[in-house]
Amino acid sequence: MDIKVYNQEGKETGKVKLDDKVFSVPFNADLLHQVIVSMQANKRVVIAHAKTRAEVRGGGRKPWRQKGTGRARHGSTRSPIWIGGGATHGPLKEKNYEKKINKKTKRKALLVALSQKLRDGEILVLDNLKLTPPSGASFAKTKEANAIVSNLSKIKGFEDLTKKKKNRAEVLLANKTDEIKRAFKNLFGILVEEARSLNPLDVLTYKYLIFIKDSLKVLEKPTS
Repeated sequence: MDIKVYNQEGKETGKVKLDDKVFSVPFNADLLHQVIVSMQANKRVVIAHAKTRAEVRGGGRKPWRQKGTGRARHGSTRSPIWIGGGATHGPLKEKNYEKKINKKTKRKALLVALSQKLRDGEILVLDNLKLTPPSGASFAKTKEANAIVSNLSKIKGFEDLTKKKKNRAEVLLANKTDEIKRAFKNLFGILVEEARSLNPLDVLTYKYLIFIKDSLKVLEKPTS
C-alpha cells in the first residue's frame, strides 16, 4: 500500500510503500480492548489507602480499667469502633491491578490499531524533520515547531492539528533527537517519541500519528 509523503512545509514530495504486514491487518475489537484495558490497569497508580488500627497514631494506653466501671471493656482508642480509630476492610495501597500481556498479543494489537488508523486517514508521513536553531541559540525554538504544525494542518484531513486541544498528535522518530523533543515540548497535545516505543494505547490516545519516513522501517521489526 502506498501513502503520500509530505515535507515540513506541508507540500507533497512523493509516495512511500507501507508494509502490508503492519498496516493492512484486519480490525479486531476484542483483541484491542483486551490489550488496552490491561495497559491502563498496569499504569494505574494506587492512592486510596485506609489505615488499620496498627497504623493509626496513639492508642497505646488502655482507656479505662478492665472491670468495675460499668462500661464495656476496651484495650485501645484506636479500635475500629472508636472515632479516630483504624478502618476495617478499607482500601489498601498494596492492591495490585497489573495484568499480564503477552508480547505477541501486544504486537498484534499495535498492528490492528495502526491499520485502522491508516484506514481512518489519520497517519501522516514526513520525508524529514529538521529544525534550525536561530543565530546565537543552542536549540531550535518552539515557534519553529509550531510553524511546522500549522503547515501540516493545511493538508486535507489534518485540520484538527491546530484546532484540537488535547492529544493532537504523536510525532514518531527513527532515533531519539533532543533538539526535536525540546522544540515540541511546549506544544500542548503533541508527544514526540521514538517509533520503537509506540504502543496500542498511544495509537488510540492521539488523534494523528506523524511518522518521519525513516521511522517506518522500525515498525517492521517486532520489539519487546
